[in-house]
Amino acid sequence: MTDAVKGPAGYFPSIEKKYGRPVAEWKELIRSSPLTRHMELVGWLKAEHGLGHGHANALVAHTLAEDRGR
Repeated sequence: MTDAVKGPAGYFPSIEKKYGRPVAEWKELIRSSPLTRHMELVGWLKAEHGLGHGHANALVAHTLAEDRGR
C-alpha cells in the first residue's frame, strides 16, 4: 500500500497538469526571482504566471523549505 503524498507536494500533479510545466521548472523560476519573502513570491506567481493562490503557495512553501534544508 502506498501512502498518499501530503503537504504542498500533494498539489504537484495538478499543478503540472493545469499549467503545463514540470514542478522543477517552477522551482527554478522561484529560485531565480529577486523576491525572497513567501507572500511576495506567491503574489508574483499569481500575477506574472497566472497560478491560483493554493498552487502558488504550495510551490513557494515547498521550494523555500527545500532551500532551508540545504
